[in-house]
Amino acid sequence: MNTTERERSVVVLDASYQPLNVVPFRRAIGYLLSEKATVVETDTEVPIGITLPDGTDTAPRVVAFTYAVPWMWTHDVPWNRRRMLERDNWTCAYCGGHARTVDHVMPQSRGGGNTWMNTVAACGPCNNKKADRTPEEAHMTLLFQPRVMTRRELFKRRIAAAGVDIDWL
Repeated sequence: MNTTERERSVVVLDASYQPLNVVPFRRAIGYLLSEKATVVETDTEVPIGITLPDGTDTAPRVVAFTYAVPWMWTHDVPWNRRRMLERDNWTCAYCGGHARTVDHVMPQSRGGGNTWMNTVAACGPCNNKKADRTPEEAHMTLLFQPRVMTRRELFKRRIAAAGVDIDWL
């Protein structure tokens, strides 16, 4: 198995098959070897060179814990720049173009903070045009409103990035 295969991500479910996290391949193998988890789905084209306790010898894509894990959907997702840009699909909230910057709806100089409800993705030209003003003062209209990213949305994105299709989520 080469390095890129070891860097694969594996989706982790709880005992009731609710998504918990996306972990590195090595951590998932540790869960399986210690019999804390079982394989739900494998990548049949990637042998791992060992046989797991359940007889599997291909790379896991999804594993499930064998015991209950405290539910965590109710916790807020912490704000950060990358997640906020992902939330808005890297789309400028003012013109719909490709966004690479964070715009504060209420400028930071006026007390607006780095929160889900005060930030939107913006392209450089729109962010410069709005400058240190509110959208109304800059005569700019938001194409979509800021919103809080949910745990469910965050996990859907992580699971999709891991290349696993879970339609029921």
